[in-house]
Amino acid sequence: METLVWGVHVVTAVILIGLVLMQHGKGADMGAAFGTGSAGSLFGSSGSANFLSRSTAVAATLFFITSLSLTYLYSHPAQQQGVMDKPVATPSVVPTAPAASSAPVVNPADTSKSREIPK
Repeated sequence: METLVWGVHVVTAVILIGLVLMQHGKGADMGAAFGTGSAGSLFGSSGSANFLSRSTAVAATLFFITSLSLTYLYSHPAQQQGVMDKPVATPSVVPTAPAASSAPVVNPADTSKSREIPK
């Protein structure tokens, strides 16, 4: 889906650039009125302006929609797209009993002098 939107976006951008470059500025209309420029064009002197303006508006709207679509796609990524994106299962840790040590177990209630360290 993302690749399709990117393709439409790039093609629309190129078409929009071409349509803007083909349009005439405001000063070109005076030249057409005196017989120079695009007076004898395919759409006539005013028909080409209407056709190019509407085509540019359609291309700009499509470019705007694809821009918003790409923004939405990147702000809401898919949860899992492939095998590498899945979380790795970690083994559960089982608590074990403490290992037996050679140190004697001391009872805090035992107050005999036999457990004291000699000085």
